[in-house]
Amino acid sequence: MTIASLPQLLERIQDKRDEVVALTQALIQIPTINPPGDAYEACCRLLGERLKGKGFAVEYIRAKGAPGDSESHPRINVVARREGQSLGASAPCVHFNGHIDVVEVGSGWTVDPFAGLVRDGKVYGRGSCDMKGGIAASVVACEALIESGLPLPGAIEVSGTVDEESGGFSGVGHLCRLGYFSKPRVDHVIIPEPLGVDRVCLGHRGVWWAEVETHGRIAHGSMPFLGDSAVSHMVAFLHLLDTELKPRLLARRTAIPVEPPGARQSTLNINGIHGGHPEQRYALNALGEPIGDLPTPVVAHSCRTVLDRRFIAEESLESVKQEIIDMLDELARTRPGFAYTVRDIMSFVPSATPQDAPVVLATARAIARVLGREARFIASPGTYDQKHIQRTGQLRDCIAYGPGILDLAHQPDEFVGIDELVQSAQVMALAVLDLQGVLPQLSR
Repeated sequence: MTIASLPQLLERIQDKRDEVVALTQALIQIPTINPPGDAYEACCRLLGERLKGKGFAVEYIRAKGAPGDSESHPRINVVARREGQSLGASAPCVHFNGHIDVVEVGSGWTVDPFAGLVRDGKVYGRGSCDMKGGIAASVVACEALIESGLPLPGAIEVSGTVDEESGGFSGVGHLCRLGYFSKPRVDHVIIPEPLGVDRVCLGHRGVWWAEVETHGRIAHGSMPFLGDSAVSHMVAFLHLLDTELKPRLLARRTAIPVEPPGARQSTLNINGIHGGHPEQRYALNALGEPIGDLPTPVVAHSCRTVLDRRFIAEESLESVKQEIIDMLDELARTRPGFAYTVRDIMSFVPSATPQDAPVVLATARAIARVLGREARFIASPGTYDQKHIQRTGQLRDCIAYGPGILDLAHQPDEFVGIDELVQSAQVMALAVLDLQGVLPQLSR
């Protein structure tokens, strides 16, 4: 059936409601947990085979040798492209990118996290919100455009990429290094992260992940006075973070509309800590005897913690790092025996696409048409793969837009609303038509 009007196209997508639900369920049912990076290839194959049936040329690209890649857990990405019908000057390519990896399940679930349960107008499961629902919506939007018979002058691309939850270096980062997210191949990118169907996400706060190690001197645990505990040194450092740094961070506020509002300040999270004897859970049998290995009586000579420092646009990466170094140096001056090492793990500066960028304006206009209300412009509290597209791909026309409630990401009983799946697919389809110059030709 050839689509001649905007209402017809929107109705067609509405009629594909069951399809977008079924695809969301199918994606959830493949447990792509990261780490370690399970079932990536199976998930990519599901997307690739479906898009191939709609005329897309499909590539499976392994990030061989990149972080996390191994024979047991290969980092495989899928990129699908359908060429446009432009016979003259090249029309813009619109790319939808979604990460297929999900975080661990965790505790507190009341439903099967990988069943894709549908209940009360919602699809439940790990990754439903972040972000397999968004991937399904973008695929269905593209399929509806193709089935409409509209003459799309530019190319459409869809990718499913890996490891976003652990930095994206073997996913979008790897593809950016290969030129998959740069002009002239791609002009506009929409990442369907769960930011809400009426919100356009322009960018994100900055991040610095670092490992701080305190050093001590090993000794017998019965004579700790002959050693120097690295754990005790770490406790002193963590105390300074809690009593001095965190209060300062609370006072730093950004003018950028980060959502949720609690993220409009600088934050610090301790991701993990380990020191001394190798980590192990200890237990006793029925006779009161220890099971498994026991700790050895030593004073800890090393203690490590991982800092997750999120910073606002009004701060610089250099100042964020120096603030931590200054605190460590102060302890080295005032605390006998204190010594430390700092190792960078990952850092990205805050990102922001201009509000007058083509992809921003097109998506905002589509939101107004579909939902009947003006779009809100926001920024994300955490980084996502826009960081690679802008830094390595050198492509600025990139946003996040997709179904779901951000606060549900990584939570037990994660879900995505079915109405939001359909509405976001409608918005994405209209944004493509707008960016490729087709929308004005449709009768109202």
